[in-house]
Amino acid sequence: MSRTSQPEQKFDLIYGLEDRPPVGASIYAALQHFLAMFIGIMTPPIIISNALGMSLEMSAYMISMALFVSGIATFIQARKFGPLGSGLLSIQGTSFAFLSTIISMGMGVISKGGTPEDAVGTICGVALAGSVFQMTCSRFLPLLRRMFPPLVSGIVVTMIGLSLIKVGIVDFGGGFGAMKNGTFGSPQNLGLGMLVLLTIIVLNRSKRPFIRIGSVAIGLLLGYVVAAFMGLVDFGKIGQLSIVSVPVPFKYGLGFDWSGFVLMGFLYIITIVESIGDLTATAMLSNQPVKGDKYIKTISGGVLGDGFNSALAAVFNTFPNTTFSQNNGVIQLTGVASRYVGFYIAGILVLVGIFPIVGGVFSLIPKPVLGGATLILFGSVAAAGIKIIASQVITRRAMLIMAMSFGAGLGVVFAPDLLGQMPPFVKTVFSSAITTGGFTAIFANLILPRDPGEDEAHEMEPAGENA
Repeated sequence: MSRTSQPEQKFDLIYGLEDRPPVGASIYAALQHFLAMFIGIMTPPIIISNALGMSLEMSAYMISMALFVSGIATFIQARKFGPLGSGLLSIQGTSFAFLSTIISMGMGVISKGGTPEDAVGTICGVALAGSVFQMTCSRFLPLLRRMFPPLVSGIVVTMIGLSLIKVGIVDFGGGFGAMKNGTFGSPQNLGLGMLVLLTIIVLNRSKRPFIRIGSVAIGLLLGYVVAAFMGLVDFGKIGQLSIVSVPVPFKYGLGFDWSGFVLMGFLYIITIVESIGDLTATAMLSNQPVKGDKYIKTISGGVLGDGFNSALAAVFNTFPNTTFSQNNGVIQLTGVASRYVGFYIAGILVLVGIFPIVGGVFSLIPKPVLGGATLILFGSVAAAGIKIIASQVITRRAMLIMAMSFGAGLGVVFAPDLLGQMPPFVKTVFSSAITTGGFTAIFANLILPRDPGEDEAHEMEPAGENA
């Protein structure tokens, strides 16, 4: 029996999409969602802050704004305003997909004599412009899904994960600071990173769903406590932070970079494809249609919400947002699909976000502790990409596209001098494994003739970068 002819699966829900759970039940469900996502929201700004050499105050502010905007964005998705938002319990958070591009763009600004503030201004300007592109594309989803079948999107997601692993392994060894002072890869650093890594692995294999959901948070907390007892955390700096973070639009100004815009624009398209899968999974778990006019309206509203929320993130000095797929697991675990729970999740995120001490505490996480978590998180991104690829039959044509894409994408990383004689714009854009491998996959998929009998129905599996 084909996939399309199978009867729709109905999930046993305690509270459906339009049900209003009691306050106690809503808060309990919201806290479980928060535990599943808050590390994912804060990790990108922590990594970017470290890479760009931000002060503790600036780093804490960036983390606070990431949490604050994620709360507003989640409310918009769940509440739905006209065509804006999915109307599902769709949780929003900072996207990992843009991480390496943001760091590269920011480092480029700093290498030209700019400050971390200038770098953030440029990043936000490019992200704001790219979000308009994403919002426009939300009106043409069928075309995008045809151009970006699971094979292509899976290749790009895999590239994103592989590109980020370098960031994770550098932190695992102690970070760039440790490289300068000669302590990189010391037994102390490797021991801390391994402690966090093994803790996450062991807890993730637990038969208790609540423990699995909190495995990353627990692993980081354990590593943090051990590092503090070892004297590796200076809590004295926390006293320098203000009590409340006041969201200030365009606090660091706005800049622009054309090569960064090309990279960002491409990644916005990829996150659209991922969001389609994540939103489809949320609709399915909520016992909502996954085909027909209502489904298309839901998905279009969700993708439009992604773009609008990424614009909102740029306005408030933080980084693009996307739908978090791991929260679908919480819906399945709790049996609570009520979109009204999203209001409570949004409230928790906003409340936590306006207190910079939260961001400050997490900004002080030692590099090996953070590396122990991000190494497995980024590896999971690559694994999610492989899962997307494997959702379809891998034909000879698919194998050829994969070979070309991985070869080109990883080739420009392993031999960066290959593009040394190219114009600066071309060198900047195609020095990324994500864009080189991604564009190769797109063009190869469009040009290479299909194998006889190959299925042309490009259905997107409900899996994404945060799976």
